[in-house]
Amino acid sequence: MSVEIERKFLVLSDAFEKEANKKDYIKQGFLNSNKNRVVRVRVKNDQGFLTIKGPSNQSGTTRFEWEKEIPLEEAKSLLELCEEGIIEKYRYQIQVNNHLYEVDVFLGENEGLTVAEVELSSENEKFTKPNWLGREVTGLEKYYNSNLSKNPFSKW
Repeated sequence: MSVEIERKFLVLSDAFEKEANKKDYIKQGFLNSNKNRVVRVRVKNDQGFLTIKGPSNQSGTTRFEWEKEIPLEEAKSLLELCEEGIIEKYRYQIQVNNHLYEVDVFLGENEGLTVAEVELSSENEKFTKPNWLGREVTGLEKYYNSNLSKNPFSKW
């Protein structure tokens, strides 16, 4: 069992693209989007994943996360069973000193939204904020992918 500690930020510009060392295409859906037990199916390039997330703590930085790779064809089949609102995005990885930022550039009904996440080993861990990082949105539920699938950015 694992605990995920992360902070989430809006992104101010596409300057991060020049610093990226990897770019993936992701398509994901939710078998269950209840905030107490989110069950996500993801296809990332040619890999499939099943992820279960528990509720966030009060600050929104920490939550239980369990993830397993599953066969690609099974992931694609499970996407067909998901709740309405499939998320599509490009994910960029950018190394900034000792931390890896993942920047999601959303497509479809969430186009125009770009969010960066950085995983930490503790809630109080110090990290460098690159100049393309904007306002922090950690803990704001409307930015959770499970909520973006039901209430997309284009409808805000």
